Amino acid sequence: MFASKKDIVGIDVGSSAVKIVRLRESRGTFHLENIGIMPLAAETIVDNTIMDSTAVVDSIHNLLNAMKIKTKRVATSVSGHSVIIRKISLPNMTDAELEASIQWEAEQYIPFDISEVNIDFQILGSDAKDPSQMDVMLVAAKRDFVDDYTSLFAEAGLEPVVMDIDCFAVENMFDYNYGFVDNEVVALIDMGASATSVSVLSGNVSIFNRDIQTGGNLLSAELQKRLGVSSEEAERAKLGDRNIADVDSDSIDDILTDAIENLVQEVQRSLDFFAATSSEDRVTKVYLTGGVSNSEKVRETLEERLGISAERVDPFRNVKINEKEFDAEYLDAIGPMFSVAAGLAMRKVGDK
Repeated sequence: MFASKKDIVGIDVGSSAVKIVRLRESRGTFHLENIGIMPLAAETIVDNTIMDSTAVVDSIHNLLNAMKIKTKRVATSVSGHSVIIRKISLPNMTDAELEASIQWEAEQYIPFDISEVNIDFQILGSDAKDPSQMDVMLVAAKRDFVDDYTSLFAEAGLEPVVMDIDCFAVENMFDYNYGFVDNEVVALIDMGASATSVSVLSGNVSIFNRDIQTGGNLLSAELQKRLGVSSEEAERAKLGDRNIADVDSDSIDDILTDAIENLVQEVQRSLDFFAATSSEDRVTKVYLTGGVSNSEKVRETLEERLGISAERVDPFRNVKINEKEFDAEYLDAIGPMFSVAAGLAMRKVGDK
């Protein structure tokens, strides 16, 4: 039998760092028990593919030891090109009937060999336009891709009892901290180091998901290329340091403005595509998370481009925090980087 559901630790293996969150649930309220981050060297993970599993395993071990976490059971997640999320419409049927026919139904929507993927689904409810049909969220992940991640945790002596998708973990975190409003359409934009995910939700139903293979690294790469500085100097400049040798601050600002425009343009394209394919739903508010969301310039540029308000998400907004143990200002600064890990830490064994 599984042990207490409270024993799950959320581990987010991102391209730039491993992030861990441990929460304790008491009477429906989460309390922050522990939080930690361990940077990964560049090229350790490229396009969601693990290039150096030993480095990742060592980082997970070191972080768990530093946080004094003994629990072996973890919730983790995957994302990227090897994961397909589709909202599809099917004739009304029960969960059991769909379970029996999902392989055949999925074949029409998945660009991979059906024998090479793990498939999951969730029935969302009746199709608003045709009561004889139902909306289904179909998720498929390439089996070898998922196996790479599960074997990574096995190598670390851990047991992944929940394997989630990054954007669903963010939705889970958002639901607990902000809540969904019926018929309100919002976009959750998770901007990480190497990728950005765009999720649109109507009420508590996910109606559009897209991964963009670009993120905050784009800003550093542009600075490095156009100023001829080292990757360390580019990273410092991106974070606000204007004392880079032989570089004037106006040049840094101009390059960052261009790079942010390019990043925001990719997000806008995704939301334009959603608007073009969804006849009724219009996004009324954007919520930003991920490390890049700390940039006020990114938030302002998104608001200007989209013409709607954009708010930075606090993944610990409704989480009880002992201020003797955790520095509130520090948590506020690093919070957006932990949205996936926080959403994972809120999962329970058996969650779909």
